[in-house]
Amino acid sequence: MILLDDFDFDEVIARSQAACDALSYHDDGLKRNVLAHAGNRWSLGIVHALGVSGTLRHAELARRLEGVTQRMLTRSLRHLERDGLIVRRDHGEVPPRVDYTLTLLGRGLLVGMIPLWTWIIDNAPAFRAARDRFDHGASATAVLE
Repeated sequence: MILLDDFDFDEVIARSQAACDALSYHDDGLKRNVLAHAGNRWSLGIVHALGVSGTLRHAELARRLEGVTQRMLTRSLRHLERDGLIVRRDHGEVPPRVDYTLTLLGRGLLVGMIPLWTWIIDNAPAFRAARDRFDHGASATAVLE
């Protein structure tokens, strides 16, 4: 588990501010759009499935993403393709055959998510305890020391 004590928090804040300052107004919108993939269940599911299995057809992705609707899968695929995270290949056949592959950018997203996922897993007991306290009406005052 990574603890805040392992970091110089002032350095973390300075690096965070430098990253924000480096983004132009236009880049800020791009940042929000790309980060939406990182927080989207279906986008991450698609990226993960393609990372694990390589190239997959639309129907194969739908089978791997339990609960995804046809509309949501198509929409997520289009957004990922627009941002260069996946590539769509239409084989021009009848019946239609289309498949999807993770790009280098998509692989980078998958690699970049691992520290966040690890942090969530490492801190799951603390999240559960905080939710339990909150759900039972206890004060949710964070311990800052």
